[in-house]
Amino acid sequence: MLHKISGLRVNLGLATSALFLTGLAACGGGTTSTTGAGTKEGISLGGNVALTGAGASFPAPLYQNWFIELNKVVPELQVNYQSVGSGAGVEQFTAETVDFGASDTGMKDEEIAKVARGVILLPMTAGSIVMAYNLPGVTDLKLARQTYVDIARGKITKWNDPKIAADNPGVTLPDRPITFVHRSDGSGTTAVFTKNMAAISPEFEKAIGEGKSVEWPKTGTFVGAKGNEGVTAQIQQTEGAIGYIEYGYATQNNLAFATLENRAGNFIKVDDEKAAATLANVELPDNLRAFVVDADGPDSYPFVTYTWIMVYEKYPDAQKAKGIEVMVEYGINQGQEVAGALGYIPLPKNVRERIAAAADGISPDYTITVK
Repeated sequence: MLHKISGLRVNLGLATSALFLTGLAACGGGTTSTTGAGTKEGISLGGNVALTGAGASFPAPLYQNWFIELNKVVPELQVNYQSVGSGAGVEQFTAETVDFGASDTGMKDEEIAKVARGVILLPMTAGSIVMAYNLPGVTDLKLARQTYVDIARGKITKWNDPKIAADNPGVTLPDRPITFVHRSDGSGTTAVFTKNMAAISPEFEKAIGEGKSVEWPKTGTFVGAKGNEGVTAQIQQTEGAIGYIEYGYATQNNLAFATLENRAGNFIKVDDEKAAATLANVELPDNLRAFVVDADGPDSYPFVTYTWIMVYEKYPDAQKAKGIEVMVEYGINQGQEVAGALGYIPLPKNVRERIAAAADGISPDYTITVK
């Protein structure tokens, strides 16, 4: 069941401008008591503990909220997260320059093999990718599968193209060029978007392919921007633009986004319930690494994904090991309560229990509780 907290909204333009978070340190201690909401209050880490993480911009607004609020519950624990993109997040995690990483695509086996301390992949939240656009006067744009593929391939370059017009009878479309905004950095959002586009269209797979970074077409107008934050800003300031961003960035910044045709031939305007229903059809394997590719089902939305926090199996610093478990516990409990309001999909209890089980062996001094 989805939980949405009314009245809790975050301006992502402000929230993402300070993504390198620093909580206020304070002395903690005392006995441990469990609250009804999740992470236990009064946790003692034996002194101040600072954790640093880097990676995906897709979940950055949610993680920022978590880590600020976690510091209020556990003042000894400061969690700093930098939104640098999934590609850079995997690189920094592999190089062991951070305490945890984040990526919108689960690390590949060959990537995991490079990490001597071992890797645990934790799907901490999930969300959808939308095709947001800036087209004054057009509030409900519909795009058929071949139409949005052809826009991303640079085959459709004008807004009044007959194919777009056919999808939108009665809508006045301007005679102006389309600016397609994509990620300029190595991006899990790009990996998810292109993986699904390749599944939808063999032509897209052949011409562009899939991955965290791809070569976009030379025909038409294509503009790159860094992070979901950058793509969002570029769309906002460019009339005639369309691009792919995380759902929460679109809703929190009042950007219109297209209703997309799914595999079943139905046009779906995504929201958190439709995204959650799409995700419910996916079975997580033992390694908690699953990809939703062009999901089947009459109400499924084409672009839905988990996003992962990557932690090490071993932490030489016992305090950091305990801090990691406390961080994970907060994310799967109180953290899920704010997910819906910020545009993400709250995880069901059975998934949260599997995350807890996967992470609970990091520290022998702490037991993760799922509420």
